[in-house]
Amino acid sequence: MIGLDTNVLVRYVAQDDPRQSPNATRLIETLTPQAPGFVGIVALIELVWVMTSCYGSTREDLCEILEAMFRAKELVIDRADTVWKALRKFREGKADFADCVIECTGSEAGCEHTLTFDRDAAKWCGMRFIE
Repeated sequence: MIGLDTNVLVRYVAQDDPRQSPNATRLIETLTPQAPGFVGIVALIELVWVMTSCYGSTREDLCEILEAMFRAKELVIDRADTVWKALRKFREGKADFADCVIECTGSEAGCEHTLTFDRDAAKWCGMRFIE
């Protein structure tokens, strides 16, 4: 198994760099279920942020990208069950993906709740709003 940094994932998804994108594609396409790529939670959060802020990806686009990554037998997603729950919350609401991951990882860790000043995070992903 090899770890995949955010920039490799971005180059593969965006196909925007004439030198790095083909290298990322070759690398991703050589992965197998027996020799998979590992995608950490931070890399997923960064991928969503970059695709949103730099490429204007919509929530629907992001959900499709992330769901495809989850379905790929050649990828191992860090804490997949927890991140999958976060993805469902993200798809259904208006909170940021990172907020959904924060809430879900806190919940999985046994937190009674996660406190926030973010109204959307409180409304859409189950955090408790602080006034």
